[in-house]
Amino acid sequence: MDPLAPLLDLADVAPALAAARDSVDAAMRHRALRRHGGQVAAEASLRAAVASAALEGNHHELEDVRAGTVTDPVLQGALRVAEGLGGLVDLWPRAPRQVLAKLHVLAARGVVPAPDLGRLTGGAERIDALAGLVAGNEETPPLLLAAIVHAELITLRPFAGPAGVVARAAARLTLIGRGFDPRGLVSVEVGHLSREPEYVGSAGAYATGTPDGVRSWLRHYASAVTAGAEEIATIGDAVLATV
Repeated sequence: MDPLAPLLDLADVAPALAAARDSVDAAMRHRALRRHGGQVAAEASLRAAVASAALEGNHHELEDVRAGTVTDPVLQGALRVAEGLGGLVDLWPRAPRQVLAKLHVLAARGVVPAPDLGRLTGGAERIDALAGLVAGNEETPPLLLAAIVHAELITLRPFAGPAGVVARAAARLTLIGRGFDPRGLVSVEVGHLSREPEYVGSAGAYATGTPDGVRSWLRHYASAVTAGAEEIATIGDAVLATV
């Protein structure tokens, strides 16, 4: 049985997730993906990393990052995480705790002391429960599972430093590995940043543990995924304009 199935009964959650799924399906038909999918994926990954760093309070212009002039360690960590995701997709459902530690090493190098890299600062029992939810779970719909992975990690912030970068990367791994977004084209982080007050508020609501709080987060997550899907068209149009 799907342990998260009851969450789909919360008001408006199932329709919101279904609408987000439809938005992604439509975005995947963009004609740029037929011949230039690699370029779109690379740009989506870059924008996701820049947005993830911004959500940690480290805002940088996309063009400055593209030019390689930004040395901010949080941004550099987010870029390393984005680059390293592909190598962690298969390991994520088999060894979630190991992957979380690896993500933290990538994200926090140069931000926290070396002995703290990959080490939990708290919440071990809840992290174990989350790992149990991720490992081998083929029942929970990918979008719902990714939303809960993200919310749990952003609530716990179980690592020192840019723990939010880890949370967003783990959610992205879930979407990629479970086949929702196998090429990593959906910049959900851009969606979160575009609705940052809602992102912060709904994450705080989730942390209360109430049904309304969880519902608020899931609806926000669906909106962020929809915005990330729309970003595919923006990137695709720009790619086509240059070829």
